[in-house]
Amino acid sequence: MKIAIVKYNSGNIYSVATAVSRLNFEPVITADADEIASADKVIFPGVGEASSAMSYLRQTGLDRIIPSLTSDVLAICLGMQLLCRASEENKTNCLGILSHDVKRFPESAGKVPHVGWNTITNLRSPLFEGVAERSRVYFVHSYYVDAGPDAMASTEYGRSFSSALQHENFYGVQFHPEKSGPVGSRILENFLNL
Repeated sequence: MKIAIVKYNSGNIYSVATAVSRLNFEPVITADADEIASADKVIFPGVGEASSAMSYLRQTGLDRIIPSLTSDVLAICLGMQLLCRASEENKTNCLGILSHDVKRFPESAGKVPHVGWNTITNLRSPLFEGVAERSRVYFVHSYYVDAGPDAMASTEYGRSFSSALQHENFYGVQFHPEKSGPVGSRILENFLNL
């Protein structure tokens, strides 16, 4: 199975690759459009800022490649936010795969950014097979997507937000499975076995 990890100007690419390798898969880290398009599974990671990430995706043509993918795609953290229509972070137009807008946590939600372990609830996806309700995963983010009908999991942090989303072959998680211990490994493994 060919697994492509999208290489762009965001962090955590190599920690995602390490987490996948621990599951006995060998991912390819690439920005090559043909390699990404021909992969059986695509992981779109992300740590960083939305407008600079989208600017890079547009410069490289990846903004056209990612929405056209027909293989299963797992977007992580900023990657999930970039699948959405737009982000409040520097008023950024995103990829528009998911019809959601990304909002900044208000100060009333608690300390921003939301950093650390939190629970995921309302699990309803093959991604969460074998994952217990209220399992704890690791978050680092200042922006969020409201909980709604596309949510495959939700989390409370001053409000309920989508900790996982799905639209057709696109899966997104707001948390970092590569930093979430055995639970995160199981979620990655479930994605690779879809």
